[in-house]
Amino acid sequence: MPLTRFETKISPFWLPNGHFQSIYPALFRQVGGIKYFREKIVTPDDDFLNLDWSYAAGEGPKPLVILSHGLEGNSTRQYITGMVKLLNKHGFDCLAWNFRSCGGEMNKTARFYHSGATEDLDAVIRYAFGKGYADVRLVGFSLGGNLTLKYLGESGVTIDRRIQSAIVFSVPMDLKACSLAIIEPRNQVYMHRFLKSLKPKVVEKADAFPHISLKDHRLVKTLYDFDHIYTAPLHGFDGADHYYAQCSSMHFIEPIAIPTMIVNAKNDPIVPFDSLPIGILRAHPEVSLLATNDGGHCGFRPARMTDEFYWSERRALEFLTTLR
Repeated sequence: MPLTRFETKISPFWLPNGHFQSIYPALFRQVGGIKYFREKIVTPDDDFLNLDWSYAAGEGPKPLVILSHGLEGNSTRQYITGMVKLLNKHGFDCLAWNFRSCGGEMNKTARFYHSGATEDLDAVIRYAFGKGYADVRLVGFSLGGNLTLKYLGESGVTIDRRIQSAIVFSVPMDLKACSLAIIEPRNQVYMHRFLKSLKPKVVEKADAFPHISLKDHRLVKTLYDFDHIYTAPLHGFDGADHYYAQCSSMHFIEPIAIPTMIVNAKNDPIVPFDSLPIGILRAHPEVSLLATNDGGHCGFRPARMTDEFYWSERRALEFLTTLR
């Protein structure tokens, strides 16, 4: 595997910084031509997950890519659909799964999803194996990237070798550092967007589960507050700091035993570049860091207007097909 390395500028001149490079694709990119087939599976705790499948053309067995979205995302986000479209075009079936409460309907249990809920990713992977897939690749974005790395680290050398490789983008490997970064005034547009959807979910949950208290709901002003008051206790952690410490993927890198690439932009407004465990990554035999000078958070729009696919999608295809 290659060592840590840096790419030159990839974004167009009219997206001059990490904020523009993050926001423009999320607001304005349209990806057509994706046909999802939805399937609902039951989890071991009697909840459910909504899975969206998109199949490559042709007959016979194909490799499968399982895609994990970011915080308050879903399978329709442009960074997911753009990746699915390109991978389908090159012979990969794709499974874009939706975290609990993110697939268009509220989940059944009191718990939601969180950055370290690898049991749900494991359930999705096992379900794919049950469908007969013997060549599986993982792709994750932001929170979904952290989840993917944590899953790989927990599996270590015992990982099912049908999982061939993984590539992740814009990963908050140090959750506390990223939670504090998003509080900064220049980043609060992202934080308020997340809270705008997270806080109503808690209200809806409280209607169904009386033990979920809303007495501190008005105190939630930041993502750290939300994690401390709701995410942590709902998922068995002793506050936000404990949750961040237990679920940050930087603590799970060393045991990873399959080829894995982490792609982060140096100008990511949400993930401080100096929060990444560069030393561990530089010395790892299977995990590499590809650092770009720009691209923002889950952005990576290419400079040429005529490019249908984004730099991140072409980089993922290159990585996945090289190891095919």
